[in-house]
Amino acid sequence: MSERYDCTECQESLYGQKYVLKEEQPHCITCYEALYSNSCEVCKKLISCTSKDLSYKSRHWHSDCFLCSKCTRSLVDRPFATKADLLMCTDCYCHEYSAKCYACLKTIMPGTKKMEHKGNSWHENCFICNHCQQTIGTKSFVKKDNNNYCMSCYERLFALQCVHCKKPITTGGISYHDQPWHKECFVCTGCKLQLAGRRFTSRDDFAYCLECFCNLFAKKCISCSKPISGLGGSKYISFEERQWHNNCFNCKKCGASLVGRGFLTSKEDIYCPDCGKDL
Repeated sequence: MSERYDCTECQESLYGQKYVLKEEQPHCITCYEALYSNSCEVCKKLISCTSKDLSYKSRHWHSDCFLCSKCTRSLVDRPFATKADLLMCTDCYCHEYSAKCYACLKTIMPGTKKMEHKGNSWHENCFICNHCQQTIGTKSFVKKDNNNYCMSCYERLFALQCVHCKKPITTGGISYHDQPWHKECFVCTGCKLQLAGRRFTSRDDFAYCLECFCNLFAKKCISCSKPISGLGGSKYISFEERQWHNNCFNCKKCGASLVGRGFLTSKEDIYCPDCGKDL
């Protein structure tokens, strides 16, 4: 009598029957599918051992159920993507979720170069200067009236011209006497020090730093020979075409301040009334 060869689970004879080995243990088809076959994500039926089991992230499908959730095309042997556990072909996924080009409104396909600026996206070939129509790429550009311009076109079309050097002002410009200047062009007429952010004054429409203005145009103190600027509310004493700083207007002999007091003069010197008695 021949040796029996039975299903490990139901003990039915497997002679003349299809069976499956699982860890070297024979199983009839019915028992194997009940114990080990996966259920299809779509139709919820078992995927028989004679059918192709397609799996992705612990989920399983029949070949006929492995379809795009949008267009229902088969995804067998096709690239696909998922969104919220839904399968989609790459065309449908891109149409639904990929960025749209701000210029041509078409989908920017995954893997293609995309240009982005302030929440908008462009195809590389659509990201162009509105004037010269050349691609901008990674070069500097300026957005004006919802259009993009390369720097050379923007400067030629829109940028203010510096009144000094006649070149376009793109950054760091200032206005003086209603005229535009580069910050580095707006300098003291005397020492050429940049005046942006500094106190300055002007004479005959020429700008000067305070030091140069005082040295060139201010009256000199009779006592210390230094300029009297009179700027910023500083006070000085003037007498017979002579001027003194307030703190220099002192008696020649005793050094007492003569501001607001009577005084006597002798040649270039001034004296308080007490010291003047001896003259």
